[in-house]
Amino acid sequence: MNFRPLHDRVLVRRVTAEEKTAGGIIIPDTAKEKPQEGEVIAVGSGTINEKGEVRPLDVKAGDRILFGKWSGTEVKLNGEELLIMKESDIMGILDNPSVAKAA
Repeated sequence: MNFRPLHDRVLVRRVTAEEKTAGGIIIPDTAKEKPQEGEVIAVGSGTINEKGEVRPLDVKAGDRILFGKWSGTEVKLNGEELLIMKESDIMGILDNPSVAKAA
């Protein structure tokens, strides 16, 4: 993909939602909420501080993240639905992706 976000923006791919509950009930598409977990695809160069220096972002490509329900702007690149959001919309980085599923 030939896309690079600018400044403090991040390109994110949503992680697909579970189609069954823990009890085995299948969730129809109309009842599913969009997942708030994603994988960082690309990051911008960073923000500029008061001294004019560039501060790199805390996230990097490949990180699994949690973000707010209404965060980001949905875009379609190369036929794939992705999100572009500011780093401040990211709530945290998941060290172990299975932790989010258990919560």
